[in-house]
Amino acid sequence: MNLNQVTLPVKNMPEAVAFYLRLGFMQIVDAPHYARFCCPEGDASFSLLLDDSDYLNGATIYFEHKNLTQWCDELKNKGIHFEQAPTLQSYLWQEAIIRDPSGNKIKLYWAGENRLNPPWRVEIVETL
Repeated sequence: MNLNQVTLPVKNMPEAVAFYLRLGFMQIVDAPHYARFCCPEGDASFSLLLDDSDYLNGATIYFEHKNLTQWCDELKNKGIHFEQAPTLQSYLWQEAIIRDPSGNKIKLYWAGENRLNPPWRVEIVETL
């Protein structure tokens, strides 16, 4: 099994598309109500869906980058506002926080080996 994609609701599609292009993603689908992007590395993708309802999205989307501090500096130079600069978290991930124009929370991070193999990793075997 593999995660296919995450879809985020947005209020203004052109504004949202411009934001994600500024972050460095590659757009692969362009429709008035829907946009899809792939990441510059790997094969992950995510999409945006136009939603003019009064939604509250409590999800957080994470984008990983090995050179996090350099990437964040580049994004600041492109006018991206940061709620939190890259900060080492207690769970051993370096994280920065931004929001897209629709208020979706985004964490830019680097976890290295700790992403899949933290010191407290457990192995749970499903039993029937």
